[in-house]
Amino acid sequence: MPADPGASEKVRQERILDAVVRLLAQGGISAVSMRAVAREAGVSLGLVNYHYDDKTSLIRAALRRIEAQDVALVEPDPALQPEERLRAALHRVADAEFLTRDYLSLRLQLWALARAHEDFEQINTEAQKRYRAGLAELIRAARPSLSAGECSRRAADIDVVQNGLWLTALLGLDRASIDRSIARCAEIALTD
Repeated sequence: MPADPGASEKVRQERILDAVVRLLAQGGISAVSMRAVAREAGVSLGLVNYHYDDKTSLIRAALRRIEAQDVALVEPDPALQPEERLRAALHRVADAEFLTRDYLSLRLQLWALARAHEDFEQINTEAQKRYRAGLAELIRAARPSLSAGECSRRAADIDVVQNGLWLTALLGLDRASIDRSIARCAEIALTD
C-alpha cells in the first residue's frame, strides 16, 4: 500500500513550523528567514517557498500553531469535575515543558512580535482572548454563581499572574514560588 502523500507533506510543514519556532526562540524575528528556516528544518528552500509566501506568512503560521497550543491549556478534561478541571488547567502552565529556557525565550519573543507587525499583534490579541475565554468558562463551570463578567475579570487577572510566572521563571524562579503563583491563581478563580 503506497504511503499517503498528504501525510508526508503535513510532516514537512510541521518540520518547517518547528524550525520557525526554534529560530524565534533562539534569536527572535531577525533569526527567521526563508533560508534559515529551510536549513533548520532540513528541507529545500523551494519547499519552504512552496508552502509560504514570505517571512511574514511563515511567522503568522507559527503563531497560529502556538495559539492552538495555548488554547489547549484550558481545554476542559471531561474526566474531571468542574473545580478539578480548573485546577488542572491552572497547573498546566507550570508543566516542565513550559518552564524550559527555550519555551520561555519563545514566550518573550512572542510578546515582542506583537509590536513588530500588525498581523502578529492581531494573532496575539486573538489568542489571548481565546485563552481568557476558555479560562473564564472553566471558572464559570466551577463557580456557577459568578457572573460571566466576573469570570472574565478573574481570567484576565490569572492570565497576568501566569505571564509573570513565565517571565520570572526565565530568571530562575524557584519551584516554591511557582507553586505559590499557581495557588494564588486558584484563589483568584475560586473565591466565592
